[in-house]
Amino acid sequence: MPIVINNVNIDTDKEGYLKNLDDWNEGVAMEIARQEGIELSDKHWEMVNLIREFHTNFELSPAMRPLVKFTASKLGKEKGNSIYLMQLFPGSPAKLLSKIAGLPRPKNCL
Repeated sequence: MPIVINNVNIDTDKEGYLKNLDDWNEGVAMEIARQEGIELSDKHWEMVNLIREFHTNFELSPAMRPLVKFTASKLGKEKGNSIYLMQLFPGSPAKLLSKIAGLPRPKNCL
């Protein structure tokens, strides 16, 4: 089911992940987040940018454990923990954050 931004269809897979990573922009992120019931704050954007950095560095979307470790190394232990990430991205933070950031679904997430 596509996402429609400014009358432009952006293709997604059956789970809502972008089919083409180059289609991502902040407007797309805000629409995906809205569909997931999340209003993006500065804390959310900080994590979106961080996971996109992870993807640039390692060419994959992180599962929860690598996401927590990477976050702790970049932003400190107060943000690099499961509780903090669950508060921002309820359910499965790694999957939801990857989706909002326009990245593929993490392979090791159920």
